[in-house]
Amino acid sequence: MKLDVLFADNHLLVVNKPPGALAQPDGTGRPDILSAARDFIKTTCSKPGRVYVGLVHRLDSPVSGVMVLARTSKAASRLSACFRERAAEKRYMAIVEGRCRGSGSCEDYILKERRVVSLVSPAHPRGMHAHLSWRAVAATGLVSLLCIDLATGRPHQIRVQLAHRGFPVVGDARYGSGSTFGRQAIALHCHMIALAHPVTRERLVWTAPPPACWRGYFDRETAALVAAARSAVP
Repeated sequence: MKLDVLFADNHLLVVNKPPGALAQPDGTGRPDILSAARDFIKTTCSKPGRVYVGLVHRLDSPVSGVMVLARTSKAASRLSACFRERAAEKRYMAIVEGRCRGSGSCEDYILKERRVVSLVSPAHPRGMHAHLSWRAVAATGLVSLLCIDLATGRPHQIRVQLAHRGFPVVGDARYGSGSTFGRQAIALHCHMIALAHPVTRERLVWTAPPPACWRGYFDRETAALVAAARSAVP
């Protein structure tokens, strides 16, 4: 798998993950970002031996978009803390089933058990707080385009929370979508991540347009979301 590299220095590697790629190997032999990143660094930097790449956050296999990797253990530690402490800004676009208008937020508690993710009561002892904000950008036919700011990074969070409210992500059969969307893809894309560089502390913003399977779906609006995200964070 050839990486779509958005940024690289001695501490970071930022890529645009394609739908269908795993974040890390799972034993099935499917393409994964972590292995591709190691190969990329080994080839482009002529690194002998085993190359270090740290996985500091994940995107689900059918989800595409900006993904940040660490090239040193120090960067990995600081980036992991950044994501854990919610200091990184993450913005997604999603095409959902149904006519969605206005804006709002979703606050729930999520439980992942035996690879099954569900919403649970706030009183559940292992429930994880999940929070996102959304706004409707456009709608046509029976689908809507949403822009989502993710406050927490829980497993399948956007997919579960939107589906629970009657707006499953297009192509996400696991959470109730009756539509297909490209090969190994759902209509969910991380188009922006902004955070402080783990060493220089400079505020950096990375954006990525959605993949080819999005063409013909809100083309003008998705381009505008990417352009706005690029200029929104200093």
